[in-house]
Amino acid sequence: MGELEDAVMTRVWKWNRPVTVREVLEDLQQERSIAYTTVMTVLDNLHQKGWVRREAEGRAYRYEAVSTRAAYAAALMNDAWAQSDNPAAALVAFFGMMSEEQRYSLRDAVRMVQGPETTEPATGGSPESTRSTGENPGSATEDDGR
Repeated sequence: MGELEDAVMTRVWKWNRPVTVREVLEDLQQERSIAYTTVMTVLDNLHQKGWVRREAEGRAYRYEAVSTRAAYAAALMNDAWAQSDNPAAALVAFFGMMSEEQRYSLRDAVRMVQGPETTEPATGGSPESTRSTGENPGSATEDDGR
């Protein structure tokens, strides 16, 4: 998504209500010179991409965000990652750009997606690792003692 689309979506999220092209235009004009038709085209493009929904109000539309800013950011990251010819290298480079606080947030996010797990990584031999996978820790000993 381009800079102007991001500026428009920022306003839609900030106001958290259906907005008109005129409202967005007037707010954007405080920062830059921009035409009504440009904002209208951007909102139409955002509608076609599925980022906003719209409802007719007279001869105009009111636009409202379909998802959160977090979902939008995730989609941008996913798009960028998907376009890489070496996704693993792209992730390593991206993680290298992160602050320590961002890396902690990333670890928390990975834990949330993966769900509960043991504090120790599975090594294949400890009772803790076999319990976390649902295997019976005594079964290997029983099979070996035939």
